[in-house]
Amino acid sequence: MRQDKVLYLLLLVPLLHIFVFRYLPIFGLSIAFKDFNIIDGIFGSKWVGFKWFQNLFASGNFEQLLRNSLLLSFATLLFTFPAPIVLAISFNELGGKLFKRFAQTVSYLPYFISPVVVVGLMSELLSPNSGVVNALLGKLGIDPIFFMSEAGWFRTLYVSSEVWQTTGFMAIIYMAAISGIAPDLYEAADMDGAGRLRKIWHVTLPGIAPTIVILLLMKLGNFMDVGFEKVLLMYSPATYETADIFDTFVYRRGLGGMDYSFATATGLFKSLIAFVLVVTANRISRKVTSSGLW
Repeated sequence: MRQDKVLYLLLLVPLLHIFVFRYLPIFGLSIAFKDFNIIDGIFGSKWVGFKWFQNLFASGNFEQLLRNSLLLSFATLLFTFPAPIVLAISFNELGGKLFKRFAQTVSYLPYFISPVVVVGLMSELLSPNSGVVNALLGKLGIDPIFFMSEAGWFRTLYVSSEVWQTTGFMAIIYMAAISGIAPDLYEAADMDGAGRLRKIWHVTLPGIAPTIVILLLMKLGNFMDVGFEKVLLMYSPATYETADIFDTFVYRRGLGGMDYSFATATGLFKSLIAFVLVVTANRISRKVTSSGLW
């Protein structure tokens, strides 16, 4: 530790961040079981047991919130998780170094664009009056479509924007894993007469399988944490039918309505779903692939 004390000091900053913003707030979850008010505080508020959870399950919004959160999370995972793997393998197969570097840079730059800017671009491009997309549809004889205000288009637009934003950046992790595969394995595959597809299937994918499993488990841990900022910017009362999720409901009910106990109970229920998914997926992964988070 004395030899690497500078590195430990650098590590102390993110550890403090995690402790202050992740672990300390756990004590505040107790207000999900209390009738919280600001005057009495967390410790002085009256215990009410599972009252707020019962209110959540009995509310008319529960089924819609659960359905929207699960469908949006599943669709996001279905399309955003395999896309970086495919892109990383494609980059690995490219021959020209200059073109490969250019393609990598172009692909991961969208990750650093703010959700506010992304939603603004979507609104401009999909505008029924001046948007490029509706202009092209008009030339094909199709009436303007109000993409941003129609509930049926919300999930498609959200997932598409997530794929565009995150694929390039996540591909970097898989490219690092691919670079760690021993070249001898590819040489042995060449000697056996394997083509590109065979080498990808029998060498590349097995070589990065542990990385895929770990990242999948981490994704499942955030399964219910759909991008709150982007959903909040994209949705409107007209799209609540498909866009309203637990996070936006907590924001409106907790901060807007100052109903902190009910909002905390809702957030805790959402976290329990993610916890069950991670534990189940980790057990299955340990039995099938011998890889897991623990």
